[in-house]
Amino acid sequence: MKRLLSSLSRSLFTLTLCGVLALGLGGCVSTGLPVAASSPWQPVDIHTKSNPLDLAFSDSRHGFLVGSNRLILETSDGGASWQERALELPAEENFRLISIDFSGDEGWIAGQPGLLLHSTDAGQSWSRLFLDTKLPGEPYLITAQGRNRAELATNVGAIYRTDDGGTSWQAEVSDAAGAVRDLRRGPDGQYVSVSSLGNFFATWNPGEAVWTPHQRVSSQRVQAMGFQPGGELWMVTRGAQLRFNPDAANPEDWSKPVIPITNGFGYLDLAWDPSGQLWTGGGSGTLLVSADGGKSWQKDPVGAQQPTNFSRIAFSPDGKGFVLGERGSLLRWVG
Repeated sequence: MKRLLSSLSRSLFTLTLCGVLALGLGGCVSTGLPVAASSPWQPVDIHTKSNPLDLAFSDSRHGFLVGSNRLILETSDGGASWQERALELPAEENFRLISIDFSGDEGWIAGQPGLLLHSTDAGQSWSRLFLDTKLPGEPYLITAQGRNRAELATNVGAIYRTDDGGTSWQAEVSDAAGAVRDLRRGPDGQYVSVSSLGNFFATWNPGEAVWTPHQRVSSQRVQAMGFQPGGELWMVTRGAQLRFNPDAANPEDWSKPVIPITNGFGYLDLAWDPSGQLWTGGGSGTLLVSADGGKSWQKDPVGAQQPTNFSRIAFSPDGKGFVLGERGSLLRWVG
């Protein structure tokens, strides 16, 4: 009898939840998802409790991972194992290494507060470049663009370019976007930023003098944004909602919200794997995959076992993939 009542209570709760969501969203959202039969991810022990924040490779096997508390690790086997490296930085400064990129042997690391490192020998040695104290904001995203060339964006949307190895920098925009919580660069040099409060976003294309602001599409604050494989935008908002922009030329055009699961945890990133499947990750080991463009979802069994919040999902053009989480959590794509 107790078992029957328990089943009836769960059914009534689900019906009530679907009714509430139907009023607000036009449909029922599941509170549970099936677990995938297998996982393409493999946990990698990187022997740290610092937060990995970014990684990049100088060739198919050699690369670096950077993160909080001056974290820098090196791999020579495509990311299957990592070894700690040391940087010649003042011991009293606790740098947050937030962005790294390579173009062949040319490497760059951006960190906070006010840190920029440059390498010309695939990261075997790094030299510190001292930035102008009048630089708007803190370094946030670095993009290697070839011999002695790079693009630097700050956490207020200032964008600078160097053609001489960082000796001098030229401003690409005349006015910054304002404090940002997220900022991404597209494959053609375009940028999208999310304001610090998540109440609007802004876009910038090469050659434009200023950023173009856009109001958020719903009452839900924007958490993160980025670029789809075709150059269109994607958006993650509070309330665990995903939205997709169908036209790269019109950043005001958005799909209805996609809500994979209402488990109380939000999503922090979104990416497409080499086979075209869609991945999203977030709080408490939430790692979900969709093989049909977001219509249906499954939980990843390996991700669910990780006691972490997944903050970033990264795939490289040569097929490598990683999921970065808090407290030293790292998953490697094994297909």
